[in-house]
Amino acid sequence: MSIEVLNESGEGDVNEQMLVDVCSFALTAMDVHPDTEATITLVDEPTMADLHVRWMDLEGPTDVMSFPMDELTPGSGRPDAAAPGAALLGDIVLCPAFDRKQAEMAGHDLGHELALLTVHGVLHLLGYDHVAPDDEREMFALQNEILADWYDNLAARGVEYQPKPTGAHAFPSAADREELDRKMREQR
Repeated sequence: MSIEVLNESGEGDVNEQMLVDVCSFALTAMDVHPDTEATITLVDEPTMADLHVRWMDLEGPTDVMSFPMDELTPGSGRPDAAAPGAALLGDIVLCPAFDRKQAEMAGHDLGHELALLTVHGVLHLLGYDHVAPDDEREMFALQNEILADWYDNLAARGVEYQPKPTGAHAFPSAADREELDRKMREQR
């Protein structure tokens, strides 16, 4: 996997190696071909607000956006697929300033929030969405499973980027995130 992190946010306290680690783990967990490339870009709130209105027609900044690049056909991202070659999966855009506020409201630290949102972004790049209720349940369950497995994998490797949170919103359901989104909108 080739994962590049571009920090254009002005935030200095983001652990870029952690972002690469969780993104790589999520892609591997989803059986994405090892030659796949992805980019994680960290932006400030005005930039994220601009992207949000341009691409989603929604005002204000948001926590994460995903921009898939290559059209993946069934099996093309799997390691056992016939010689697909390298694929540029796409870009995940995070907004640490916004995500820090969201993390505080959820009761955990920025590192965990960024890890959670990176996994969420990976799933969007792979075609998962949360518009329909069944899809929403599937995506959030998968997101939480991958994130929990990543923390277990870190422990097995003797690596710790941030403590694994245990709070009620650490591994949120779609309803939990919807409530958090509502609270964040009320603060604006």
